[in-house]
Amino acid sequence: MKTAAVAKPAPVEVLSSETIFKGRVFSLNRDQVREPGGIEATREIVVHPGSVVVLPVLSDGRILMIRQYRHAAGQRLWELVAGHREPHETFAEAAPRELREETGYTAERITKLLEFYPSPGLLSEKMVVFLAEGLVKGQARPEDDEKISQRAIPLSEAEDWIRAGKIKDAKTVAGILYYSKFAAGARRRTVPAATKSATPRKKR
Repeated sequence: MKTAAVAKPAPVEVLSSETIFKGRVFSLNRDQVREPGGIEATREIVVHPGSVVVLPVLSDGRILMIRQYRHAAGQRLWELVAGHREPHETFAEAAPRELREETGYTAERITKLLEFYPSPGLLSEKMVVFLAEGLVKGQARPEDDEKISQRAIPLSEAEDWIRAGKIKDAKTVAGILYYSKFAAGARRRTVPAATKSATPRKKR
């Protein structure tokens, strides 16, 4: 028995687009669009090149967190390393640059974990989260307006911070919980025995 073909949704048609504001990183557009289903609407969106988030994991399994002041939130926040993608960069190229600038570390391995849209109702920004392993310490080179502190904590403590509301940054919550659920177990199974901390056996 043949099944009926599923009709593809009509493409979105941009009838007009006006740039209301253009800043250093993003712009604000007012678009007249015809959306799937024939709905015509005015949409005001923040057009953003996208950002990378980096979850650095030290050889002992601790996660490297950073803390900095966020004026939009009016407070200092605990976060993962993150920053916007420059026009000439891919997401994979932006990740090691942000890691080096904000923490001083370079990574032997950088692996993509996930991607998501943090606020698709009004923001075009896509965030791509990368896992950084095989870390080598160097000199941080933050931007002139960045004052960043660092702290390495166990994954279990990071989860406790999320549960207690100490971590309020959405990208950091998403990255840590994804890593905990889908990647940390596989990493523990592949860590060489020499790098694992051995607990001496008690004599009987």
